[in-house]
Amino acid sequence: MTSDSSTRTAADPGTPSDDAAVSNVVLVTVDSLRADAVSPYDPERRSPVIDGLADGGTVFDRAFATGNWTPFSFPSILASEPVFTRSGDIGVDESVTLAEVLSDAGIATGGFNAANGFLTDHWGYPDGFDEFEPFVTSVGSSVYSRYLAAHPTVEAWIQLATSPVRRLGSKFRGDSDDRPFLDASRMFDVEDAATGFVDDTDEPFFLWVHYMDTHTPYVPAPRYIREVSDGIVGTHQMLHAHARTSLGLEVGERTLRELRTLYQATVRQVDASVGRLLDSLDDAGVADDTAVLLAGDHGEEFQEHGHLAHYPKLYDELIHVPLVADVPGLDGGRVDGHVGLDAIPPTVADLLGVDPAPEWHGESLVPTLSGGDETRSAAGGDDAQSEPSGEADADGTDVPDDPVVSVTVRGEEVTQQPIPRALSDGDLFVSARDDDWTYIENVDAGERELYHRLSDPTQRENLAVDPDEEAQAVIDRFAPVVDAHAELLRERGAAAEAAAAERGEEEVDEDLEARLEALGYK
Repeated sequence: MTSDSSTRTAADPGTPSDDAAVSNVVLVTVDSLRADAVSPYDPERRSPVIDGLADGGTVFDRAFATGNWTPFSFPSILASEPVFTRSGDIGVDESVTLAEVLSDAGIATGGFNAANGFLTDHWGYPDGFDEFEPFVTSVGSSVYSRYLAAHPTVEAWIQLATSPVRRLGSKFRGDSDDRPFLDASRMFDVEDAATGFVDDTDEPFFLWVHYMDTHTPYVPAPRYIREVSDGIVGTHQMLHAHARTSLGLEVGERTLRELRTLYQATVRQVDASVGRLLDSLDDAGVADDTAVLLAGDHGEEFQEHGHLAHYPKLYDELIHVPLVADVPGLDGGRVDGHVGLDAIPPTVADLLGVDPAPEWHGESLVPTLSGGDETRSAAGGDDAQSEPSGEADADGTDVPDDPVVSVTVRGEEVTQQPIPRALSDGDLFVSARDDDWTYIENVDAGERELYHRLSDPTQRENLAVDPDEEAQAVIDRFAPVVDAHAELLRERGAAAEAAAAERGEEEVDEDLEARLEALGYK
């Protein structure tokens, strides 16, 4: 496929190309991957494989997650509905999932998750998958294995200590050393399982893989640290940065810079693994009729609003994520209209010729992907003026006025753990975004925030404090959307939570608890 420089809104109509023959879809999700961490969104980054997908496909400039945590975002990614709307908790056990819809249509389904404990059978994620493996049980039964599961940074020390010996051995053997030698993230487990699924499955198929490398703690192979840095500082920054954060010491500019470098190294590590996965499609002879979608499930904060990782906040560093779609037979481009990740299930179903589930909230992006050379002004450009939401574009196409809604729940403290599992675990925060504006409301406390992202990309100036006429108009437009969403969650969530309480809560097994602890969720 060839790329072009066209820019489209998410509402552009289009007739699917006769050349677009898709038999299979691969969905790659990357935990904690913020949009500006990959080169299609920031040319200073290094992610050549993802850049290649973007060159041949479509980049959605304003793709937004529906939550700041994996369990708050994935109900949209794999079931196209908000968290809490079915089971009363953070799972999809009562939802109609993408895998179920595709499996019922006769499409082979495989799902492989690199040991994120929130994407397991405890919360209904295997439903509909012919093959599913979360690799949580790969923790092992030995004391040593369980210790490593709860303290994966130890594996970073092992990588560093033994990397000179391995590099020397590889040089003598003439090995290419394409893969880092120690897999702290279960990346190889996912990669190998996905390759085996492709090799063993007749078309058509749907394959989902989820990477954890970019989730804290960042434990990249030393080769990728060197690749994204000047190559002089060395891998000791992994130890220095993690030691300071583990001990609760102050995170100064040096530590923050090192953490960013480690994060970018894990992005490159995932990028290389995606490249090997794409090679496996070539080797199996299915690359030419396989669509590839790549997205982050949420972002990552580096003290933009006072913290590290992804605590319960709804600012852009946590909600703005990459979304790239490379579809055979369709020209690429960039889409500037806002889209939510709940569009993924109907888009995948549409690509495979399957009707979407009526329960799904999102709409297919295939008409947008098929938009051809229709052009729109690129919001945020030097001379560009974005169209007001709800008004017609130059050719009469309606620009969508439905904002992307995101949710989090915050306890008494921002850093309170564990992750809330129900609405009753804290205050409900709901945000609404369109092309230009971000509105955030603590629904329980009645506190409001409004940011104009074009003039305030870091979201520092809260225009809801003393709104002018324009800001007030935006608040009046977004507030009912937020209120309606909160009411929906409370009505459905309360009923489902009561039903779950009657059934009794299922205990989380020890292996799963170990993996959640490894992610920092005690």
